[in-house]
Amino acid sequence: MGNPNGTYQLIEDCKAADEGLYKFYAAVMIVIFIMALPLNASVIHLFIFKLKFWKSNTNNIFLFNLVLADILLLICLPIKAHSFIQGERRSENEIICKAMLFMLFLNRGASIAFLTVTSIDRYFNVVHPGRKNLLKTLKKSPQISVLIWVLLLPLTIPTMLKNFDCCNSLHKENATLIEDVVDSIRETVFFTQILIPFVILVYCTVRIVNRLRKKTVWDRTKLKRAVFLVSGVMVLFSFCFLPCTIARIVLLVIRVQDIPDYIEDKAAVAFDGLMVLSYMDCLLDPLVYCFCSTKFKALYLSSYFPFLLKGAPQVIDSSTGQTAKITNTTVI
Repeated sequence: MGNPNGTYQLIEDCKAADEGLYKFYAAVMIVIFIMALPLNASVIHLFIFKLKFWKSNTNNIFLFNLVLADILLLICLPIKAHSFIQGERRSENEIICKAMLFMLFLNRGASIAFLTVTSIDRYFNVVHPGRKNLLKTLKKSPQISVLIWVLLLPLTIPTMLKNFDCCNSLHKENATLIEDVVDSIRETVFFTQILIPFVILVYCTVRIVNRLRKKTVWDRTKLKRAVFLVSGVMVLFSFCFLPCTIARIVLLVIRVQDIPDYIEDKAAVAFDGLMVLSYMDCLLDPLVYCFCSTKFKALYLSSYFPFLLKGAPQVIDSSTGQTAKITNTTVI
């Protein structure tokens, strides 16, 4: 396939087809890093030193792991941005490239997993409050979080067998059977990691919203806050992960069709840009899951911005009706 204008490059060599645009992508990643790192670090600090999440019987353990996954993912962004600035879609150093793929897919997968598990837990608490379930038992222990991390490790292997970063999947010609199998496994991992949790989130969100609307005797403010929370999860997931998934589908369709290479290059540029958009998840997770809680907001402000509070914040323990110290606050 020829390139009529001579302005685009084949994506197999991992060169940026539009260096100016990739420098813009790099700038976006740097901004995300600068904004999200202190936010996530401060939230982690509260979980460890204020909430003591490991002693909690609530979702704090899940949320701690969610924020931890976001921080580990953020560490990769400066390296990714440096490659983009250099006109490369990934690092030319093979070790750095493999390490980046491992970190990006492991921690993004962990972020999605804990996002989904937390929503499932909320689903059981709201829709089936009196029913015993395995998750309610396991969440009291950190073992389930460790298990999630361990189960995610094998899913990163297919992405590291060949150069996933440059989208070299489903080659048009000269591909062996083994290469085709590896490509298929890698793409299956990529799509199932997003699409299956999305279906689960849709189901849980719809059921939760319907359940909350049937609660006629309930504080209207709490109702709005709960609906906002579960709706915010769907918006976050749809905004961060679905666009890059659709772009990946389009790119793979182009690869297996008789379409000019310069169009494939454009699709690759769009996919890379939407992958950068997915990193916004690191910034939005704490906002959706932590700061939607009035208790957590009070704890955060009292710890880092006490001058914004007129007086010492107090939290009412719903089980006893007594005023409790804010350091004993739970997030959800």
